[in-house]
Amino acid sequence: QVQLVESGGGLVQPGGSLSLSCAASGNIAKTYTMGWYRQGSGKQRELVANITSDGNTNYADSVKGRFTISRENAKNTAYLQMNRLKPEDTDVYYCNYQWRWFNFWGQGTQVTVSS
Repeated sequence: QVQLVESGGGLVQPGGSLSLSCAASGNIAKTYTMGWYRQGSGKQRELVANITSDGNTNYADSVKGRFTISRENAKNTAYLQMNRLKPEDTDVYYCNYQWRWFNFWGQGTQVTVSS
């Protein structure tokens, strides 16, 4: 089992910035992928960004150039820096840990972009 604890999120005005962090604990594999997904009411959960143990990253087109994902392997922690936020970025953001066919999820943190 892997536990994920998220922090960050909140309310920000359009054009502002927020950062999220996600710390993994428990039965951590040597190599794994961590990522962030988001889901709004009535919508499917979608990938925002993920990062492998080697540092390879993948971003949704909608956030490229605005969001940056990073990780500290020694701390089993992933970060999502979100800049130039837009109202359409408003969602619940979920941290994800993936190893082989195993997926674990954080509890979700609300990000609201509004004036």
